[in-house]
Amino acid sequence: MAQRRRSVGAEVLDGGVSFRVWAPARSRASVVIEPNGDEFPLDRERDGYFSGIVSTASAGTRYRFRLDDDEDAYPDPASRFQPDGPHGSSEVIDPLRYRWRDTQWRGVTMKGLVVYEMHIGTFTRDGTFASAIDCLQSIADVGVNLIEVMPVNEFPGRFGWSYDGVDLWAPTRLYGCPDDFRGFVDAAHSHNLAVILDVVYNHVGPDGCYLSKYSLSYFTKKYQNDWGDAISFDDRCSSGVREFFAENAAHWIDEFHLDGLRIDATQSINDASDRHILREISDRARAAARDRDIVLIAENEPQDVRLVTDYGIDAMWNDDWHHSARVAATGRSEAYYTDYRGRPQEFVSMAKLGFLYQGQRYKWQKKRRGTPSWQIPPERLVCYLQNHDQIANSFSGLRLHELTWPGQLRALTALLLLQPQTPMLFQGQEFAASAPFLYFADHNREIAPRVAKGRREFLRQFPSIAAVEEHLPAPENAETFERSKLDFRERQRNRAWIELHRDLIKLRRSDPMISQQRSDILHGAVIAEDAFVLRWLTGRDDDRLLLVNLGRVVDLDPAPEPLLAPPLDCEWEVLWSSESLRYGGTGTAPLDTEENWRVPAHAAVFLRPRARG
Repeated sequence: MAQRRRSVGAEVLDGGVSFRVWAPARSRASVVIEPNGDEFPLDRERDGYFSGIVSTASAGTRYRFRLDDDEDAYPDPASRFQPDGPHGSSEVIDPLRYRWRDTQWRGVTMKGLVVYEMHIGTFTRDGTFASAIDCLQSIADVGVNLIEVMPVNEFPGRFGWSYDGVDLWAPTRLYGCPDDFRGFVDAAHSHNLAVILDVVYNHVGPDGCYLSKYSLSYFTKKYQNDWGDAISFDDRCSSGVREFFAENAAHWIDEFHLDGLRIDATQSINDASDRHILREISDRARAAARDRDIVLIAENEPQDVRLVTDYGIDAMWNDDWHHSARVAATGRSEAYYTDYRGRPQEFVSMAKLGFLYQGQRYKWQKKRRGTPSWQIPPERLVCYLQNHDQIANSFSGLRLHELTWPGQLRALTALLLLQPQTPMLFQGQEFAASAPFLYFADHNREIAPRVAKGRREFLRQFPSIAAVEEHLPAPENAETFERSKLDFRERQRNRAWIELHRDLIKLRRSDPMISQQRSDILHGAVIAEDAFVLRWLTGRDDDRLLLVNLGRVVDLDPAPEPLLAPPLDCEWEVLWSSESLRYGGTGTAPLDTEENWRVPAHAAVFLRPRARG
C-alpha cells in the first residue's frame, strides 16, 4: 500500500482514504462520513495520534471527526478543502489528480528576484485563482519574476485578508478549489513567474478554528500576541503542534509546487526550544521541494538577523527602507514613522549596510531596535515603497502616488529598482492603480464590531487619521472590499508608469554592474540637503553613478565630492532618467558641464562613463 505524503489529514491511498489526526487528550476518535453519517473508529497510536483507513471513502468524500462522546463532530484541523467554509464539513482531496505541466521548473533563489505582492480576492474583479491567470502575462511583461500571494487559507465570511485564517491547509473556497490554486501556480511557471505563499504561523483567527477541540496544547498564555492566543511551540506537549505547522509548510511546497513561503510576523512565533520551530519549518519545506530551489522570506518587526543566520530563512522584509521612503515621499513623520527623516544619508546607509536601525535607541518604541545587517548579502533584504499593511494604514487606503508628486515617486521607484536589495511591488503599483487597498474583514455580528473598534484604536497612533476617525471605511462593509479591486483598464491610461517600471527592471537585469547586486563596491555620499549619489566603483569604465534628488534643483559649484568624478579619460553620459518624456517628465539637460553640476529637482538619473571624444 502507498505511503502517506504528510503526517496528518485525509489522503487518498490505493485501499481507500487514510485519516490521521492528533488529539492527545482524547480517548477515542472516529471519522464520520457525510451525508449518511456512517462512523468509522480510528486506531489510537502513540503520541496522541489516531488513524485508520476507510475503504468506502474517496476523493470528494465529505467528513468530520468525532472525539470521545462529543455530540458534535468537527472539521479536520488539516482539512485540504472546506467547500462550505470553516464551520462546514471537510472534503477529501487527491492532489495527484492534477496533471502538472511544470516538470522542467526548478524553482528560484533570491538573486535576481523582483517580487510582486498579490491579494487574489482583489487582484481581479472576479477575485479567483482562475481569473488571476488571465493577468499573469501583464505582470511578466513588466519584468516581475516572483509573485508573493497573500494568505489563501480558509477563513469565515465573504471576503478578508486571510491573516485571520483558521484552516491552514485549505485554500479558501472563495478563490476556487485546490486544483484551481494548483492551476494558478502552474500557469505562473509557464510565464517564468515563481509563486510563494504568505503563511500565518503566529496565531489563528477568532471564528471557525477547531484546534482546541482536538488539543488545548495548540495555544499558550506564556507569550503575548497582538492578534489572539500565541501558538505553543515549546511546552512539554508541543510535539504535535510543531509537527502540524512544519508539515503544513511542507504541504504547500509539495502539493502545490510553490516556490517558497513568506512567513508572517515571525516576532510573534515564540520558541525557547533548542531547535527553533522556524528552523524546523525551513528544513521540512526544503525537503518537500526535493530537487527544486525555494525561498523563505520572513516579516520580522524587530529586524532580527538570526532568522537568516541561524534559522534557515533566506530573506527578511526591510521596514526601515519603507518608512524612510514614505517620509521622504509625504513629509509625514508620525506614529511608527517618528524615528525616520527620509533624508539622503538614510538611503545611502541602507543601500550599503541594510537596515537603518541595527541596535540604536528607537524613540517610538522606547527601546533599541534592529540587529547588525551589514554582513547580510543585499539580496536577502526585501525593500518596498508599498505593501498591503502600509497602504491600508493610510486614511482611505490611498496608494503612494496619491500622497506625493509624480517626480518624487519616479525618483524613489528608480532607487528601489536599481539598488542592490531585492525590490517588491504591491499589486497595481506598476500602473498607479486608483483603487485603494483598505482593511476588510467579513466577520460575524459578534466579532465585526470588535474588529472595527480594534482597527480604529490602532490607527489612532496617526494624528492625521485620528482627526477623521469617524470617516474610516467599515471593515465589514462589502463596499470596502469592492473598492479595493483593481481595474486593469487603467493599464492603458497609465502606460507611462508601466514603461517606467519595465525599463528600470530591464536595466536592473541587463546592466553588468547593477545585475550583480553587490554592495561591496557601492559607495554613497550626500551632495545637498535632499540629494545624494550612489557610485558602483571599480575605477574602470564599468563604473555606474545614480544621482537621486528628492528636493529642489541642486547647483553644485563647487562640487567637492570625488564620487562625482568620472574614471580617467572618461565623461559621464546619461543611461536613464526619471525625467524622460516617456514617463511624463520634462526632459533631462546635461548634468556635468563646464559650469559644474546641475541636478534636476525630484528626479533620479543613472549614468555611465564613456571615453572622451
